[in-house]
Amino acid sequence: MKAALVGTDGTLLHEARRATGRERGADAVVETILAFAAELRAHGEEHLGESAVAAGVAVPGIVDAEKGIAVYAANLGWRDVPLRALLGERLGVPVALGHDVRTGGLAEGRIGAGLGAHRFLFVPLGTGIAGAIGIAGAIEAGAHGDAGEIGHIVVRPDGPDCSCGQRGCLETLASAAAVTRAWAAASGDPGADAADCAKAVESGDPAAVRVWQDAIDALAAGLVTALTLLDPGTLIIGGGLAEAGETLFTPLRAAVEERVTFQKLPHIVPAALGDTAGCLGAGLLAWDLLSTEVSA
Repeated sequence: MKAALVGTDGTLLHEARRATGRERGADAVVETILAFAAELRAHGEEHLGESAVAAGVAVPGIVDAEKGIAVYAANLGWRDVPLRALLGERLGVPVALGHDVRTGGLAEGRIGAGLGAHRFLFVPLGTGIAGAIGIAGAIEAGAHGDAGEIGHIVVRPDGPDCSCGQRGCLETLASAAAVTRAWAAASGDPGADAADCAKAVESGDPAAVRVWQDAIDALAAGLVTALTLLDPGTLIIGGGLAEAGETLFTPLRAAVEERVTFQKLPHIVPAALGDTAGCLGAGLLAWDLLSTEVSA
């Protein structure tokens, strides 16, 4: 877990990290979050001279932000956890709850790579692939809170099975996890990962180039579908795979440009905030919550 004390303008005032403790079960993860938040508030009181006035928390899985409930998070063993109420009771301050990717996208849009972009799409390439649709400094959540799930666009109908029940979803082919699986198989090294594949591409390994290009082709196909639907001015790519830098971005820009016809080509840029985007975005959610309460 990553957490931060965040100023009104999104400035990172203090950052801390903790293990989730998920090996001890779902309830232990919740208690760890509550204790971590209390520690963070105490740090502000002791070192910054004031207590946090609101809290924001971003979690994976399915989130009902309006009700403040973490509906489902498979990797944490959560179902219908009333996180907003639990945190509010522990901290005594207003609490905002958000989805991890959309919250990270909020930070990238306001204070990161999307600063100044009226419409953007944030796509982190990690264990899976999700997306955040940015419009005028806010994130479009959709009618049911599920907007932006670009990882489940089918790009190869005869492709690998996906956990969502479809075949050939983008995240089964172009996520960091997908590249890791493909490179481990191609290299014969079960311990090899996506970062190793990128290094092998840079050294000219033809097998690595094939694996890498296959992932880029799938990614470009999914992104062009998203561009057709959303027409963003800026496309922000983050997550572990983006750490490969121009080894990813140079061929990706070329592959997207190759596929567009009538669509306008967006600026394709790397995310700027790295793995702090989520906790910075959670801070922005908290400030937004306070602004809403004041205006109401």
